[in-house]
Amino acid sequence: MEKKLKVVQVLPSLESGGVERGVLETAKALSDQGHESLVISAGGRLVETLEAQGSKHISWDLGKKSLSMLFQVKAMRRWLELNQPDVIHVRSRMPAWVVWLAWRKMPAKKRPHLVSVFHGLHSVSRYSEIMGCGERVIAVSEAVKEYILTNYPRVSPDKIRMAYRGVAPQDFPRDYQPEQSWLDDFYEQYPQCQGKKIITLPGRLTRLKGHLQFLPVLKQLIEKDDSIVGLIVGGEDPKRKHYAKEVYAKAKELGLSDNLVFAGHRSDIRDIYSISNLVLSLSSKPESFGRTVLEPLAMGVPVVAWNHGGVTEILRELYPQGLVTLNDTQQLLETISECLSSPAEIKENTKFLLSTMTTAEIDVYKEVVAQ
Repeated sequence: MEKKLKVVQVLPSLESGGVERGVLETAKALSDQGHESLVISAGGRLVETLEAQGSKHISWDLGKKSLSMLFQVKAMRRWLELNQPDVIHVRSRMPAWVVWLAWRKMPAKKRPHLVSVFHGLHSVSRYSEIMGCGERVIAVSEAVKEYILTNYPRVSPDKIRMAYRGVAPQDFPRDYQPEQSWLDDFYEQYPQCQGKKIITLPGRLTRLKGHLQFLPVLKQLIEKDDSIVGLIVGGEDPKRKHYAKEVYAKAKELGLSDNLVFAGHRSDIRDIYSISNLVLSLSSKPESFGRTVLEPLAMGVPVVAWNHGGVTEILRELYPQGLVTLNDTQQLLETISECLSSPAEIKENTKFLLSTMTTAEIDVYKEVVAQ
């Protein structure tokens, strides 16, 4: 009979985001397979979902970037000794430091196995190097694996395991159509979108998401075809209000008010993808993976994106027509026009699946426990 594991995942909070969703997905897979799943975080809107799926949440703020977090090390060591998990999986830098400092002082036979994951292409520093602390280190794409090997030579290649992020086909089904009631509500709220060709740019209003590169390109597209509408989905970042004002001012300067919608934060992104003719990914920094690229492609919606980071791997596999040289706005304009007028076939997603991701992660847990 297979040993049932007790696995703890640690991250700063459970508000929203790709890391947070990944935690919930792995936690659900653990619970569904009869393992004991615990998550330590400062809490947030996703805790209710986590607990409803069968995991236990421990409210503990370990994410503050402050030396005061070092006072949590002894408390963490006591917690590990008391609760005796089989595996502790750290998913963010500051919590990883607290856990590692606690873990390394425990007797080898009494401490849990330690797994870490590089979710992002962090700035190269001793602070970021902690994400290589695990007995096994998970990379979420080949781009991340190459980043680790290039920048952190102290992380042994033998420790690295691949676990691509993924989506469940039932969450983003091919050729999905929204309910008529949703369509009626959306077009009532944003009438300028009805009957138009919609180009969607998902992502909060932060500079690295590329809004200011998108707007002049949108202007040129509209000059050739005024049936095109730009749809920016993502709320303002409270810490970057000035940037949001800059984006609004640029849109006004370009005269885009009739052909541009700022939809703010939305929880119905699947429906928005389904009415989009094209989705963009214009992050100036290479992303470790790129869920907002994979999700629409899984639904059969074309995506155009800068050719770097983990996004390249997704598009190369499913829709290479959408790859554009980084910061080449002329090529971006031409590629968008081409993908709107004569899109290539989008390959069915059989590689970047949620089930494949959770299986790979749980296999890592089983591997360290069995060693």
